[in-house]
Amino acid sequence: MSTLIALIPSIPFLSFLILALSGNKLSRKTAGYIGAGSIGIIAVLTLITGFSFLKSLPEVKSYSVNLWQWISAGNLKVDISFSLDALSLVFCFVITFVGFLIHLYSVEFMAKDEGFTRFFAYMNLFVGSMLVLVLADNILLMYLGWEGVGLCSYLLIGFWYKEPSNGYAARKAFIITRIGDTAMIIGIFILFLNFGTVNINELMQNASEKWAVGSSIAVLTAALLLGGALGKSAQLPLQTWLPDAMAGPSPVSALIHAATMVTAGVYLIARTHVLFSLAPVVQAAIAIIGALTLLIAGFSALAQHDLKRILAYSTISQIGYMFLALGVGAWSAAVFHFMIHAFFKALLFLGAGVVILVLDEEHDIFKMGGLRKKLPVIFYTFLIGSASLSALPLITAGFYSKDQILWYSFSSQSGNVLLWLAGVTGALLTALYSFRMIFITFYGEAKTQPSFLPGKLMTVPLIILAVLSLFGGFIELPASIGHIHLFSNLINNTLPVVVTKAGEHNEFLFQVLSAIVALSGIYIAYIIYFKKPSLSEPFSHSRINKFFEKGWGFDKLYDIVFVKPVIWLSIIDKNDFIDYWNKWLSRLALSGNRILSLTQNGKIRWYLLSFAIGIAIILTFMLSK
Repeated sequence: MSTLIALIPSIPFLSFLILALSGNKLSRKTAGYIGAGSIGIIAVLTLITGFSFLKSLPEVKSYSVNLWQWISAGNLKVDISFSLDALSLVFCFVITFVGFLIHLYSVEFMAKDEGFTRFFAYMNLFVGSMLVLVLADNILLMYLGWEGVGLCSYLLIGFWYKEPSNGYAARKAFIITRIGDTAMIIGIFILFLNFGTVNINELMQNASEKWAVGSSIAVLTAALLLGGALGKSAQLPLQTWLPDAMAGPSPVSALIHAATMVTAGVYLIARTHVLFSLAPVVQAAIAIIGALTLLIAGFSALAQHDLKRILAYSTISQIGYMFLALGVGAWSAAVFHFMIHAFFKALLFLGAGVVILVLDEEHDIFKMGGLRKKLPVIFYTFLIGSASLSALPLITAGFYSKDQILWYSFSSQSGNVLLWLAGVTGALLTALYSFRMIFITFYGEAKTQPSFLPGKLMTVPLIILAVLSLFGGFIELPASIGHIHLFSNLINNTLPVVVTKAGEHNEFLFQVLSAIVALSGIYIAYIIYFKKPSLSEPFSHSRINKFFEKGWGFDKLYDIVFVKPVIWLSIIDKNDFIDYWNKWLSRLALSGNRILSLTQNGKIRWYLLSFAIGIAIILTFMLSK
């Protein structure tokens, strides 16, 4: 078991080194085998490890492996060591299995790209970094993986770096997430200074024993870690980087949004849930931030024209649901929705990638249309993904994962009606913008003709993800339907059980309400975007729609408050005394260089004379002593 756990994050790094060092010397076929094949291998290893782990439950709840000592400085002892428990196993499964399907799809998607080998090198580094993040048994090693994921997001978002806008999007993602990462590392310092260890289990145990609930130090530390989670998971107020991250290739969007980067914040909060339980104010803030984010992003998605930006805002909204669940203490519900979201969101991004590719890089949904019959496999799989995203009742996995969150947002000890109303409103918006996307893209008159049909390497991953988006939710059914709790029983070996204040007999009523809301959203989309498109025109041309389309003006606000003042200060401070000092030093260095250069005139007689004078001076100095 220990060997398998060590191999899972090691193989992606090994394949990255091979691809990065070989450059373009490898053929595309070989690079594809190494890039996608290595992720396929660790997906199999994860399944084998998972089965072995499940057999050992409940006697053994975690496995650890210590590879070597990383840092030894005074009291700071940090090892490269990994730990596998129920929580990290779920994340490893999603990262490796969904990641493999994305890699397989990428072999065909990127086949003609000049940076084919470089692409897979970055992707494998991304996967390896995320695996280090979720398997690390100490918070400093987790932070190493955390920063590795941030680096890879910069490399992949700006992959097509010849376009200046892509470079801007990459820098934006890197800088905004650094804000949260700075808060997180300060929180890590506080934990180490107080407890003298970086081991996550020891930190949580010490915190629960030595810090009182609601103590200022617990609240401060939890708030700092939350800052890191908000940046990586693109939640308010650090959500503005994610829509621009669509500059990267579609497989990158699928990997970032479904299996890796944006879910890192969810993992961090779940992994350190003990600390957040000691800071009820911060945990309540998580729920409020999640509720606000899912609403703001839902309205923004409803106004977008770019197919991938719709899905980007959808991701922000769905991560908001996960934060809502974390904030009310529904830990297993948040992780369950994370897994189901990975299935349908990867499916939607990969499907969108096919549509954009066959339409010669057309992103505007209003310039598409009529693709239902021309791309049947893409249509039906995309329809399944959208239905799961919309939580279509009973027949989609998204219904079961989102239903849990909506129920607990009301019934848990920390839940209330307002949080539930926010979640239900977000569910209505989700169904509305999802099927707006379906009706405009795949129905109606064809405005752009497909230039080719996708091959099996692109369609097979879509079919597999579509099956998971339909049936993946049946491992966790509520009491009113089947009372199957395979997922929560697994996760509750690591995370606490949510405590509810409402009985199970009320849950069925909330499920019916959730189903009505989802179906209502689909029906409204059918009426105003398919049956009577003219009904949507007043909203499409309104100022509020433009406001939503621009992400509620957050970019403009940040530009006014932060960017322009910094630029203004840099201009007026261009020639301050520090600049004069630096210029004086540079002039002094240049003068010294000119004096020394006079001695290098190329004349041998001058060199010999200088040599003789030098010897004479040295001998005189020695004899004088």
